[in-house]
Amino acid sequence: MENGESTDVVVRKSVLTPKAIIYQKFGNDACYKVEEVQESNQNECPGLAIIQRGPCLYRCSLQLPEISVRSGTFKKKKEAEQAASELALQKLGIDPLTYNIAEEDPWNTLVNRIKFSFSNEFLTTLHPLSGHLRAVLQREGDLYGRVPVSVIALIDPKVSNLSRSIDPKVELHPYMGISYVKKAVAGLSEIVDTSDEQLWVKRKDPYPLEIMDLDMQQSVSPGSCSVGAVYIPCSNEKTAYTVNLDVSSSGYYLDAVANQLGLMDASKVLMTRPIGRASSEVRVYFATSEIYVSELPSNHSNAKTDMHSEESYNTWASCLSGEAIYGDAILASIGYTWKYKELFHEDLTLQSYYRMLLNKVPSGVYKLSRGAILAAHLPSAYTTRTNWRGSFPREILCTFCRQHRLFEPVYSLVSISEAPSETSGSHKKLKLRDSAVEGTDHANGSIVAAGSKEAVESGGTFRCEVKIYSKFQDLIIECSPKESYKKQSDSYQNVSLKVLIWLDAYFMNFNTPLIRLNSSADELDIKFNPTNFFKAFALCRPIQSFLYGDTVEARGDESNAMPGQEIRGPDSGVSPSNGSLACISYSVMLVIKSTNTKELLEHNDEFEFEIGSSSVIHQIEAAIMLMTVGQSAILPMGVHSQELILAATDDSERVLSLLSAKDCCLEYTITLYQVTEPLEDRMEKALFSPPLSKQRVEYAVQHIRQTCATTLVDFGCGSGSLLDSLLNYQTSLEKIVGVDISHKSLIRAAKILHSKLNANEACAGIKSAILYDGSITEFDPRLCGFDIGTCLEVIEHMEEDQAWLFGDVVLSYFCPKILIVSTPNYEYNVILQRSNLSNQEEDPEDKTQSQACKFRNHDHKFEWTREQFQQWASDLATKHNYSVEFSGVGGSGEVEPGFASQIAVFRKGTTPPLADNDSPAVVADNHCSIVWEWDGSISQLSVGGVVEGCNSSWLRRSVSNTLSRHVEMPLCMHAKLAKIRACRDALMHACRDVLHAKLAKTRACRDGVNLSMLRHCDLWHAKRILISGMSRWCDLEHVEKL
Repeated sequence: MENGESTDVVVRKSVLTPKAIIYQKFGNDACYKVEEVQESNQNECPGLAIIQRGPCLYRCSLQLPEISVRSGTFKKKKEAEQAASELALQKLGIDPLTYNIAEEDPWNTLVNRIKFSFSNEFLTTLHPLSGHLRAVLQREGDLYGRVPVSVIALIDPKVSNLSRSIDPKVELHPYMGISYVKKAVAGLSEIVDTSDEQLWVKRKDPYPLEIMDLDMQQSVSPGSCSVGAVYIPCSNEKTAYTVNLDVSSSGYYLDAVANQLGLMDASKVLMTRPIGRASSEVRVYFATSEIYVSELPSNHSNAKTDMHSEESYNTWASCLSGEAIYGDAILASIGYTWKYKELFHEDLTLQSYYRMLLNKVPSGVYKLSRGAILAAHLPSAYTTRTNWRGSFPREILCTFCRQHRLFEPVYSLVSISEAPSETSGSHKKLKLRDSAVEGTDHANGSIVAAGSKEAVESGGTFRCEVKIYSKFQDLIIECSPKESYKKQSDSYQNVSLKVLIWLDAYFMNFNTPLIRLNSSADELDIKFNPTNFFKAFALCRPIQSFLYGDTVEARGDESNAMPGQEIRGPDSGVSPSNGSLACISYSVMLVIKSTNTKELLEHNDEFEFEIGSSSVIHQIEAAIMLMTVGQSAILPMGVHSQELILAATDDSERVLSLLSAKDCCLEYTITLYQVTEPLEDRMEKALFSPPLSKQRVEYAVQHIRQTCATTLVDFGCGSGSLLDSLLNYQTSLEKIVGVDISHKSLIRAAKILHSKLNANEACAGIKSAILYDGSITEFDPRLCGFDIGTCLEVIEHMEEDQAWLFGDVVLSYFCPKILIVSTPNYEYNVILQRSNLSNQEEDPEDKTQSQACKFRNHDHKFEWTREQFQQWASDLATKHNYSVEFSGVGGSGEVEPGFASQIAVFRKGTTPPLADNDSPAVVADNHCSIVWEWDGSISQLSVGGVVEGCNSSWLRRSVSNTLSRHVEMPLCMHAKLAKIRACRDALMHACRDVLHAKLAKTRACRDGVNLSMLRHCDLWHAKRILISGMSRWCDLEHVEKL
């Protein structure tokens, strides 16, 4: 899609679904019957007599006056009904794409429809409009029998659809339909009376008494009622508040709405289309004006702007309804339905109002689905169906499109089958099946490749594309990922999540420059039309302030990053890791510090989420990574979004009064109850003793001892499990280094390593430890020349071409003397997956697939057989003058199917083809950034000795406290902690300067510490010290830049 200059939007004719066409032609004569179909799966074990139940499917039978058809089986009832309707249209020779929606003149149909609305028969039917007609007959005086024109135009779906057929622009500006209703009513003067000025219509002849009596007998008077609603002022300086609509037993509810808006009667009230579900009666009500009811010019939006001042534009009401609204408005859930004659109503609160706004944003839909507005966050990755909690990405994307009145997403599934390799050691060769050639099946907005079943059976993969269209079928967004997946559902969910992440980022910053927006779209394989995109979401700007607390900027604000975090309870030794499921309980309190007042906002006794997927706010996940099972933490945080808090609380009035205090903050209390390890880890622990992870460590230790290695680098160190385990053994190592791309994992590793290095006497030989944040496929000169390198169970998490690249980089540029690489043996999976652990958590979709074996972990991009792995290692060894030997752990290499975890040990040759400085041109920049650094010599210095001799007791306390924070808790608070060694050196240097100058006053102490410290301290620690007596000197903006 080209992101070119804007062009005029061409209004296209709407295409009806097959079921809608059937209804238009046959009405109630079309009889649908849906039945459940329970299919049984073939047992994996032929000798097992128990029949396994398959997924519940649906089949639809459609009976028409002329024909009857029966659909295939589908996962959803709607899909089965649409499929049956499509089969019926095929038999009738009707093409849905070329079907003429309005075979009759839409204008004559509109006139006849309005005429029928005032007939005797219509008054007794169950219809929302007939409910209004019966209600106005209860009015007294001049208002008796008068129904507002806007009600006819906006309540009756048939009138609305006919207005759109006459003028498609009614889809964007529904109030244009009022002018068509007025024109149609003008031609029915023999049946109804009307008033152009008052905007009402009344039947001329009274209804027969028998009709009125029958209607009164069938209707039960509900009596008077008071309905809670939300008043939305047009002024941005005023906030929404609750009001009551008092509806009498003989009154008309629109009169109560008009009274609250300060209008004379209901004919001056306009209403929006339903908000949320089509069956919902939640609408925004506001005052009418000439622009909504007159004969409108083509440039309707410009005319509307001219007739209203910007001051009267109601930003929040417009955002909520998706329609431009001017003046004050009322949000209410009240009206007449298709099911009952009585007036339906339910109370709305500020919580309801803010949750409806939250539902307009992808992350908001996810928060609401989890019931955790202040804790949940839209995940950054879809791993497995069993690990996901809350609404799935595809459901969220469909909800988002409905909220913004867009067509539901159109998915295209492309099947990819693996062709056998022609040469060993080559990359995967993929053959693409063209769905356009082989034929496709359409169901529920999806285009499924005809060869999908064959792709599954042949061990192939799927790639899914998605497109989002406006109601005028203008393409807004298109996402075509490069990644492919083993399961169809995974491809659907992942492409949906990509679009959601990109949309969520835009909604949190509407001022994002177009260049940056295009760049972020390219990273996620998204293309979009700027004109159509900005037009579709033009009314949503107020949501940006609503969600400030979740923005990237807010996450980087250290004032909200857990100052004073407190962890309680003994260390149980069971801690979470990436991919594990954590089960916590939490509560969020609004705290007023001056009065020690606390108000509960949100709590959850059992909340599960996957570690590493960003499915909770970053402060909670960072705290959980520092805890063990049974421990609790208290996290104070600042208040960023008042609206988000009001969406969470049940008592909005009390919370609003508390939020006015200047010293209010949020306090999260979290308890970690349980950690469920990834299935791969549990299978290994259950089948192997000691576990495979420990066997791999012992294998590495054996080589370290044999070679007397003094330096080690762990490529893809993760949370530091290997480095941590190495510290339990007596080895010759003096320097250990870890590299990983996961910052959160490195923070966890830093905490573990630091505490063990300072406390464990067995680690006395270690003089230096460093953790780097960076990719192991990019060159960094600081990773060159190590005695031994390890890469255990890492390469399978890359694409295969990246695994080859890693081999080239590490053996050509980093050149360790020994490199140990381990990866799963795919041939061993058949044994692992026979275990009960594997079957207990099997994805339901797996039962419908005939794959021989699945990968051990959802994040594995590939798993090699012994032959494939040995070919990869041998080719690399030959290319870079290394020798290689093969071994493994778990099982036996002499018995089929070999080791569970296969290992290659590369040893550097004596005459490498290229010296380090003669290697091919590489940018010798420090690609990796230092996350944590430990120096054994400095760690042994006494904090008391550092500050000894300071004349100022305040300075001694400040420096000592700061040092202790940096020494004892490196990188625990958040991702911005600086290098510990540099910070410590700077502080000691500052102390010496103070002593030499013999400055006794606080001002002099302040000047001595500040300059050298701020360049190395993180912002939060700098603020804490500066508050102790240096705040007047500090320019916080300058500190933040440093």
